[in-house]
Amino acid sequence: MRVLVTGASGLLGSSVARALVAAGHTVTTLQRRPSGVDGAHDVLGSTTDSEAVARAMAGAAAPGPRAGQDGAAQSAADVPGAGQDAVVHLAAKVSMAGDPADFDRVNIDGTRNVVTAAREVGVPRFVHISSPSVAHAGTSIVGEGAGPADPQRARGDYARTKAAGELIALGADADDFRVLVLRPHLMWGPGDAQLTERIIDRAKAGSLPILGSGAMLVDTLFVTNAVDAIVAGLTAVDRAHGQSLVVTNGQPRPIGELLRRIAIAGGAAEPHLRVPAAVGRAAGTAVERVWNLSEHDDEPPLTHFLAEQLSTAHWFDQRRTREVLDWTPAVSIEQGLELVARAYA
Repeated sequence: MRVLVTGASGLLGSSVARALVAAGHTVTTLQRRPSGVDGAHDVLGSTTDSEAVARAMAGAAAPGPRAGQDGAAQSAADVPGAGQDAVVHLAAKVSMAGDPADFDRVNIDGTRNVVTAAREVGVPRFVHISSPSVAHAGTSIVGEGAGPADPQRARGDYARTKAAGELIALGADADDFRVLVLRPHLMWGPGDAQLTERIIDRAKAGSLPILGSGAMLVDTLFVTNAVDAIVAGLTAVDRAHGQSLVVTNGQPRPIGELLRRIAIAGGAAEPHLRVPAAVGRAAGTAVERVWNLSEHDDEPPLTHFLAEQLSTAHWFDQRRTREVLDWTPAVSIEQGLELVARAYA
């Protein structure tokens, strides 16, 4: 197939693009900086720019010279522009804090741009990457499926806007525009800066808290399993569309155990900082308020949403996900921890 992958400069997006190239697909990527994916045709731009989205949807590179796979200059005329057979939409603003307008522009308006452009040119398959946070209202989730996305109850601007974006994608689902939403849950592994590196860095600094007892069960997703599931979604969308699926390893573990083992695998000492859950949530709220009063290039050390995630159970029934995708995780938690240890050795 000819596949457009948005957001391919991040770990998950670039890994998906590489997997698709390796499988023989013709891959176009859309993001603000080069993807670094050999064999893919980069279109540099944002999903908030309708012209850049249109170029990517047509399968053509941005105007002007750029570096090809062999490093030589390559122009738009060198790249086939036959249009896309499928879109994997990963581009998003992912952060625990920031200007709400920035989240709105990327996660809502950007998604609308990509969906609209795909429908206009007749792309038949659309795999939208969302988050379980779109249906999380702050209470424990125990063995449930993917609940409906709810922007009104979602916690924080990221979850709120991802919920709205998911509804835009699902609202466009039709027989000739098949939409499947996948919600990877707490992805981790080598190269992951969102969760894995933060756990390890904070554990090394002695500032990684275990909230409450640390016994709440949480499910996660190893990075290569996430890639495999998304690739499987490109086939599954033809037979099962118009729905959302949470994707995890299907191995719930106590949150304290997971934090401890990831930290140790990354070469940090075992975390011993214990904080009552209520204190952690109050501290997260206070930090968030102070953080938003000034500009920051990094993430806040704690937010109310993060404190909730660290002190409530959230694991999901994976039977429907595996049935629809015809997929099972290839890498277990134990194997994943070994791979993290090798990467950080």
